[in-house]
Amino acid sequence: MFQVYTQKRGADLTKTLVKEFKDLEEAFDCAQQAIEGKPDLKYIIEETSGHFNSYGELLTDVVAESD
Repeated sequence: MFQVYTQKRGADLTKTLVKEFKDLEEAFDCAQQAIEGKPDLKYIIEETSGHFNSYGELLTDVVAESD
C-alpha cells in the first residue's frame, strides 16, 4: 500500500495524508496533482508493509519525495 502525503517546505511536523493507493503509478499522479501550483508544498510517497514495530506504529519506507 502506498500513502501520499503533502508537507509544507521547512516545516517537518505538517505532513498531511492525501490518499492511499495500491498502485505506485497512481500514487505518483496523485502526488503531482496535489502540489501542482503550490510552490510551498512538497509530496512524500511512503510504502507500508503491514508490519508494526514494538510500539504499535506502522512501519513505512519513503519511496519518493519531491525536491
